[in-house]
Amino acid sequence: MKTAHLLEKLEFHDSHPYAQPLLVDDQGRIIRFMLKAGQSIREHSVPHSPFYVIILQGHGIFTDATGQEQPVSPNMLLIFDPAENHSVIAADEDLIFIGILHSVPSARSGVVGGELGREE
Repeated sequence: MKTAHLLEKLEFHDSHPYAQPLLVDDQGRIIRFMLKAGQSIREHSVPHSPFYVIILQGHGIFTDATGQEQPVSPNMLLIFDPAENHSVIAADEDLIFIGILHSVPSARSGVVGGELGREE
């Protein structure tokens, strides 16, 4: 058995959202996202897996593939279909959520992947 305390040892970055892998293996990925107030992750998708989001702390707005905005708050679950575009912005407070992905045959073990919408 493995355990993780989801609201301990939080790490926020001033310049961009932070995605901290809690588990990355051949079975899937569990990632803790930490956004400071006002930070956002640009529109993107998870091509080969549903994407499950569990809001732990704070408030924000997720936008789905149709552009529909969904305000989020603690204890909410969001479910995105494989390849469904989505984006997120932290409202006027820090936002912490967990993202869960299934593994796919082409996934590289030990690699989180993805971009957080930073302007390079």
